[in-house]
Amino acid sequence: MLHIDIASDIVCPWCFIGLRRFAEAEALVRQEIPDFAVRKRWLPFFLNPDTPPAGEPYLPFLVAKFGSRERVDALFAQIRAAGAAHGADFHFEKIQVRASTLDAHRLIHHTQQQGIDAAPLVERLFMAQFQQGLNVGDRAVLLQVARDAGLEPPGLEAWLASDADVDAVRALEGEVRRIGIRSVPTYLVDQRFAVVGAEEPATLAEALGRAWRNRQG
Repeated sequence: MLHIDIASDIVCPWCFIGLRRFAEAEALVRQEIPDFAVRKRWLPFFLNPDTPPAGEPYLPFLVAKFGSRERVDALFAQIRAAGAAHGADFHFEKIQVRASTLDAHRLIHHTQQQGIDAAPLVERLFMAQFQQGLNVGDRAVLLQVARDAGLEPPGLEAWLASDADVDAVRALEGEVRRIGIRSVPTYLVDQRFAVVGAEEPATLAEALGRAWRNRQG
């Protein structure tokens, strides 16, 4: 089984597109290699590490960052077009809060630490952020997202209300940056090489297939 570490952030629209493109890439590889299998682990990355814990208004932040509403609208259009080809729909008009993603990364980390596949949770988090416009920094929202993903281990609500694993997640995010990751999504394939960016499925499939064949000898 190929091991894939995926550095991403829930508020990164290209990471959502990358999620969908990666799934298509897996399907392409399996057409050629039927027994191809991957194990995915998500690594935390803070796209906006200066986000206040309570968040802040979304659109004003983007306008200030990119210089004008027109530039923001153009970026939204570009992302919508890129996502539409892969079933990733974006409803930026619903997003009110530029959310801190520390707790979302805590939840993903906690899930993986229990040996649970975090893929359904990550998918639901992206949908909450970009399709429903929910505040993914709100712990009540995160609890509901976990439930929607079929994940509610005993004590999850109390765990989310605590600061458990905050230091662990911050340390892991620091390690991600220490090894040179500066943009997301980034895919670390079998800890041997990296694919940076939300590459098209064919490009990802070529990298995955090559890694699989190299492992097989």
